[in-house]
Amino acid sequence: MTAREIRIFGDPVLKTVSDEIGVIDDRVRGLVDDLLDSVRLPGRAGVAAAQIGVNLRAFSYNVDGEVGYLLNPRITEVSGEPVFVDEGCLSVPNLWFKTKRYPFARAVGLNLDGDEVEVSGTGVMAQALQHETDHLDGVLYLDRLEKDTRRQAMREVRESDWF
Repeated sequence: MTAREIRIFGDPVLKTVSDEIGVIDDRVRGLVDDLLDSVRLPGRAGVAAAQIGVNLRAFSYNVDGEVGYLLNPRITEVSGEPVFVDEGCLSVPNLWFKTKRYPFARAVGLNLDGDEVEVSGTGVMAQALQHETDHLDGVLYLDRLEKDTRRQAMREVRESDWF
């Protein structure tokens, strides 16, 4: 298919809870192709369907050479003490802020055959699983920032050339 344009902060789809995928049909298969093409571009660790304007629970990931996707994902486990990590988002271009994330995460979802699959990891993979699942719940990483950091982040968003 094709790499799709990323929706930017302010687009209502980014704050909308995504719908569960009921039937895996050609539309969903095309969405997965687009998500995989979109995440393979340099500098991308994950792309949620909402970020390409599709209100369905799906995301792709590209971490340490591992590229994949999950349909109807849900985080089933996080562990370790949450730590501040540098986090950015394709929908909030060129801005990075310290965000609290668990060092380990496990997500379960479906593949295109309707089989349950699991993805887990530490570091960037754990961060990507949490970040992309948040997107499907209408949550941006900016929403998770501590009060003072969020205030600074929103100031930088308003001053950015893309806003």
